[in-house]
Amino acid sequence: MTENDGEQRNHGPLGQILVIIPTYNEAENIKPIVARVRASVPEAHLLIADDNSPDGTGKIADELSQSDENVHVMHRQGKEGLGAAYLAGFQWGIDAGYGVLVEMDADGSHQPEELPRLLTALKSADLVLGSRWISGGRVVNWPKSREFISRGGSTYSRLLLDVPIRDVTGGYRAFRRETLEGLGLGEVASAGYCFQVDLAWRAVKAGFHVVEVPITFVERERGDSKMSRSILVEALWRVTAWGVGSRVAKVTKRTD
Repeated sequence: MTENDGEQRNHGPLGQILVIIPTYNEAENIKPIVARVRASVPEAHLLIADDNSPDGTGKIADELSQSDENVHVMHRQGKEGLGAAYLAGFQWGIDAGYGVLVEMDADGSHQPEELPRLLTALKSADLVLGSRWISGGRVVNWPKSREFISRGGSTYSRLLLDVPIRDVTGGYRAFRRETLEGLGLGEVASAGYCFQVDLAWRAVKAGFHVVEVPITFVERERGDSKMSRSILVEALWRVTAWGVGSRVAKVTKRTD
């Protein structure tokens, strides 16, 4: 486990847990992942945020909700990107009074069995990141090209934005409600791959205590990956613009 140098503070009880699972064409995966979450953290609630999946994922989610009061469904009008789905889920959870909000993929790459360790770490942190790139973390069934892109993206973001986080792009995260409320979510415009970079950077800048916990990331066995060239290009130019803008602002401030 690694920690940044965010402000140490007294942390209260975690409160009720909400696991947010965005979906688009995850009909093959949604039942198994919900079952695994319910078995791993029985007290947690789940919010399936479905972007009007044409494969019927939303209907399956409704069936799960009808048979389990801990499962909730948000039906969105269309595919608007991962960031937009999480932002909507965060707001739903905050409005409903949840104390912890968790990001988790629907395809099983984020193993629900590891969630208890993230929640334990959150007892003394503001944000916990499941990390592939610290000691004890690893990826399974990834080609070297995919690992190079992911490691390279995290390293580039960490250096350019000056954030002490090894896995800046990872999407398995547990937030305290107060942390999300302090990130200025209404100003977040990134929707794809760089959404995770944006939130991590905001947390560090805001002085929140961020902890990384090693995870094993497992490549999906069913369905298609949502990663695309356009998502990577968006991430590259946004991170570059943020980094350059931040450095210019620091120089200008020193000059003034």
